[in-house]
Amino acid sequence: MNDVSPKPVPIEAEGEAGRAGARRRRFAWIGTIASILIFAASVLVLWHVVSDLDAEKLKSAFTAASGRQIGLAVLLTAVSYSLLTCYDALALKQLKLNVPYRTTALASFTSYAISFTLGFPLLTAGTVRYWIYGSRGVGPGRIASLTVIAGVTFWLGMALILAWSMVGSADDVANLVYYSNVHINQLIGVAAAGLVIAYLMWISLKKRIVRIQGWRLELPGFRLSAAQMLIGAGDVCAGAGVLFVLLPGGHNLSFETFLAVYIFAVMFGVASHAPGGLGVFEATILIALRQYPREPVLGALLLYRLCYYLVPFVVALAMLGAYEILNRIGSARKSLETDDIDPSCS
Repeated sequence: MNDVSPKPVPIEAEGEAGRAGARRRRFAWIGTIASILIFAASVLVLWHVVSDLDAEKLKSAFTAASGRQIGLAVLLTAVSYSLLTCYDALALKQLKLNVPYRTTALASFTSYAISFTLGFPLLTAGTVRYWIYGSRGVGPGRIASLTVIAGVTFWLGMALILAWSMVGSADDVANLVYYSNVHINQLIGVAAAGLVIAYLMWISLKKRIVRIQGWRLELPGFRLSAAQMLIGAGDVCAGAGVLFVLLPGGHNLSFETFLAVYIFAVMFGVASHAPGGLGVFEATILIALRQYPREPVLGALLLYRLCYYLVPFVVALAMLGAYEILNRIGSARKSLETDDIDPSCS
């Protein structure tokens, strides 16, 4: 009989694994504490900003948006979520998975709409994706890989737009945000552009494999990464456009300058881990646009939350409910057809 007993693990290997685990736990705690601090500071700032608001002025600002503004906001929201479906489509192409676009669109839209509102995207978006893609034979490892590739698409687009806005509108951003200056803004823009270029060069030289939590992922090459970057940039511009068109008229703020403010608000919101950056996003926008009347800006932010988060969330829940009902009807129909087969014909 062959000896199949497991080989002992060297003490050095055990020690190294233990140290690596301790480092991961330490970084996780640091990240958690930083997120809590960002969220708490933002809540305090937001409370300070809105504590002396005039309720009547806020109500008037919320209801003052024209039909044209609401229509444009709804249209740009649809454009943004449509581009989000391309995140999943590109990831599936990279993973060489053949999934119909209608399934991709359903999984992508519902997962983003729900995770944007509820937060905890790895849990909420991952659960929705597994619910839908799992019926198409896509396993948990592939869904995790898809999520990583979609995340790369988002950050490539963010970095590209940040580079463009901070370099092109360095003066305007410095005039808008008092604690920044032209040279710092240009440096941030150049750094963002450098990161994008460095990443594209890195994945162009050879196939890049990353291993996360025991599973292996091949990153997209140059052509697919360039497509990711453009789609991500389009999504960021559309999302920013929703809030921009809802701002009160006469602000004389260029869209290119507003993009820089919007991106930093989104980044702080992501770092806080608050659902949809709630509180953190609003505080950042209100601080950056402090020279404008607060009631109209806050009214625009509330409408933005309604258009970009709440309405898609409700629609996503309805679509998931319809999807589950149709699946159950289909399963029941197949069961009845199987029962109706004459045993003598077998």
